[in-house]
Amino acid sequence: MTDSGPAPLPAADRPEAAARLRDALLAASFTADGLLELLGAPAYTALARSETVPALRATRGDTPLETLVRLFLLQQPVPSARVAAVLPVEEAVETGWLVRVGGDEVAATVDVRPYGGPGGEDWFIVSDLGCAVGGAGGIGQRVEGVVLGVGGASTTLAGITVRTPVAAALDLGTGSGIQALHASRHATRVTATDLNPRALHITALTLALSGAPAAELREGSLFEPVRDDEKFDLIVSNPPFVISPGARLTYRDGGMGGDDLCRSLVQQAGERLNEGGFAQFLANWQHVAGEDWQDRLRSWVPRGCDAWIVQREVQDVTQYAELWLRDAGDHRGDPAEYQARYDAWLDEFEARKVKAIGFGWITLRRTGSAEPSLTVEEWPHPVEQPLGDTIRAHFERLDYLREHDDAALLAHHFRLVGEVVQEQVGLPGAEDPEHVVLRQHRGMRRATKVDTVGAGFAGVCDGTLSAGRILDAIAQLMGEDAIRLRDRTPAQIRLLVEQGFLEPVV
Repeated sequence: MTDSGPAPLPAADRPEAAARLRDALLAASFTADGLLELLGAPAYTALARSETVPALRATRGDTPLETLVRLFLLQQPVPSARVAAVLPVEEAVETGWLVRVGGDEVAATVDVRPYGGPGGEDWFIVSDLGCAVGGAGGIGQRVEGVVLGVGGASTTLAGITVRTPVAAALDLGTGSGIQALHASRHATRVTATDLNPRALHITALTLALSGAPAAELREGSLFEPVRDDEKFDLIVSNPPFVISPGARLTYRDGGMGGDDLCRSLVQQAGERLNEGGFAQFLANWQHVAGEDWQDRLRSWVPRGCDAWIVQREVQDVTQYAELWLRDAGDHRGDPAEYQARYDAWLDEFEARKVKAIGFGWITLRRTGSAEPSLTVEEWPHPVEQPLGDTIRAHFERLDYLREHDDAALLAHHFRLVGEVVQEQVGLPGAEDPEHVVLRQHRGMRRATKVDTVGAGFAGVCDGTLSAGRILDAIAQLMGEDAIRLRDRTPAQIRLLVEQGFLEPVV
């Protein structure tokens, strides 16, 4: 990287060269599993923190895999003769994957990082040198237009995305192409867009080097590249959601005021979805003084869409500013310039009366229901990724609950989902617990309080008896009026179904 801009990229119109390079990488076990075996867990995880010293120490030999790690991951010049024993050097130089340096050495022009697909695929994510992890600060200089590789946000979005076969998928703001790569497994047609033409070029390289079908690549901001009559079954986006004073770094700064970019993205997505289609985003949103943050997000949801919005984290404005100043490497520069940038961030937040910034997931589903469902919640607790099936099941349960009134609910059969445990909370030695908690050990890992009836009901739900029959039996055991129990329990059953503790038996 130089101050004049990012380095030239490999040719994107030579798929046969990318295929031969891929074959050579695989032959040398340059894969996620191969790296873990070579480097060991400490050095492997250190790379995710942009720390290269452990990996440098682990690759002091001359095996083919060590050569490739030093070349593509650690960005070290390697003797050309040593690389020629592993890769087609002349073709790699001709097509721009490598460049000759020094006397008789070659260096990589891009970062190539092995990435394991969900079905065991050996994929490769291409990004700018030094930008696979660690933000723009990883390159040591502030260069606009750089394209990052796989980070925590990328893998989070990939994990929460609903994975069902679809005809058309849109990766909006594709970056290095990881979401388009995932979508290629289950979408007949993948369209990838980005305001940064360099990102589209790198996405083409990622797909080619991973052996995935090519995507339709379009340049432009948000939905601008999408035709008015074009609709999709799946829209995913890890947008430049950072709320910042300006648009200094293309990959993260949206260039709109406050959280307007995320709001615009969500509001415009509804009309781009086919019936039953999903749109899934990562986003930041402002917590404004005197305003309920949940109401703010509810106002974003487009008409005709169910929505499930989960706030995963909240940072005060000082923490937030420091996080993204460090991401850009500003803390390593001139102290006066760092302070001025810090002041600019706080001035922006003060002007907008912003007290904190929330981060989380937004999922929309196009629905024909006259009364769409809207859930906005805070869930900072650990979850089990991937969550795509959990999110899909959430919306299927909403459909079920909408279609069944209380009478139909009591006539239905239910089953307690797997890996749910019951916890009784109370004083030691007490005969009866103060309350009972049901806890999931899969998916969202929710916990919910239930009364004695709810706990007993859930405990015997194995699909054999209807809900009404179970309540009648509980009423007899407890000496309660069965009719009253049937009247007051459906709300608790609905909650247990909605939160995924019980599933209807089809």
